[in-house]
Amino acid sequence: MSTLRPLVRLSPFTSPLQRRNPKILLGGSHQPTLLRYLDGWPKRKGRPHAFLIQFVDNWQPLANFANDQFDLAVIQAPQPEHLEEVVRQLVRIARQGLITRG
Repeated sequence: MSTLRPLVRLSPFTSPLQRRNPKILLGGSHQPTLLRYLDGWPKRKGRPHAFLIQFVDNWQPLANFANDQFDLAVIQAPQPEHLEEVVRQLVRIARQGLITRG
């Protein structure tokens, strides 16, 4: 019997955080669960950070957001037929991303 693990895809930062207050996109229907993924992110290095968080529903298209608009995006896993497009958009709009089963 194999153990199920969440699908995780993290794309590395190419440079350190530029913003004092990181912009974060949380996409999914259960906002408290999505907020838990932010615990400990980013490494604060002695400086306080206030997150600028934007929530979107599962059905809201990510294509409406600009390139590199977010420092981090946490998205609940889409239906298999939409996965490729969601990953493509996630990589485009966020410097770091996480796709999780919710």
